[in-house]
Amino acid sequence: MSAKPQHYDVIRKPIITEKATMASENGAVVFEVAIDANKPQIKEAVEALFGVKVKAVNTTITKGKAKRFRGQLGRRNDVKKAYVTLVEGNTIDVTTGL
Repeated sequence: MSAKPQHYDVIRKPIITEKATMASENGAVVFEVAIDANKPQIKEAVEALFGVKVKAVNTTITKGKAKRFRGQLGRRNDVKKAYVTLVEGNTIDVTTGL
């Protein structure tokens, strides 16, 4: 499998937070993904881009918050996160980049 340009459209960026770091101790990596991406597309993209085997993909959608900007009411974008669990022995170092 080679990395196709649409794989970069599916996986936007890795998420490095305290919760994501705790998930990485159990063999999971957290990515921000396209809002319309589904689990098979996410699995294929991660396997192609990083050369690892994926065991499971769990997704969450966080609704954007209503915020004020210069007195005007606005809304942040919705964000979809993918918790990608890797097969035993596979790792991804998200700090190095692609």
